[in-house]
Amino acid sequence: VKLINAMDIEQVREFCLEFSGATEEFPFDEVTLVFKVEGKIFLILPLDADQPSVMVKCDPDLAVELREKYAGVVPGFHMNKRYWNTLYIDRLETELVKSWILHSYCEVIKKLPKYKQAPYSDYLR
Repeated sequence: VKLINAMDIEQVREFCLEFSGATEEFPFDEVTLVFKVEGKIFLILPLDADQPSVMVKCDPDLAVELREKYAGVVPGFHMNKRYWNTLYIDRLETELVKSWILHSYCEVIKKLPKYKQAPYSDYLR
């Protein structure tokens, strides 16, 4: 079921680039766009996917909970399924997708050394 107010790939890209320190690159191939903070991946956007989707990092307990609750959330393809979820963005509400992208960004920042976390303290409250 495609939602009326679902995000599209360009909206996801714009949202990711609003985060402090966020960068985008194509480290794997020319169709897999990756967003990083401090050199660490927080979102993977396959531009050639049959269905628009993104992969986000997630707290392991939350990752399982989201998969059980939402049909548009499945384990991360080609990633550590404990930490990564694939979100089918045309099947999920925009606000949910945005909140999970922000969660992914924050999960990456939390794993950085303390001195690298300092510039991002506003995100970790």
